[in-house]
Amino acid sequence: MKELYSDLIQERCVILGRHLVENRSTVRAVASQFAVSKSTVHKDVTQALKNVDHDLYEQVKKVLEINKSERHLRGGEATRKKYIGHA
Repeated sequence: MKELYSDLIQERCVILGRHLVENRSTVRAVASQFAVSKSTVHKDVTQALKNVDHDLYEQVKKVLEINKSERHLRGGEATRKKYIGHA
């Protein structure tokens, strides 16, 4: 049973990682798409994936670094949208 659980986690982290890379998604977007928590996505793609598919892990790491560098821009846009109709 434990092996099956481990196999499912490995499969999930590859699926989440591929989606994140292919769509240049954020952790939040991937979590929403697959109905899992942001913590689960983050743990899967930053810890478990490293041991399952190292090449994919490196690609995910690059996308996460880009997302982190652009995070302030997305936050500013969200604030602008929030108040755009409240002039």
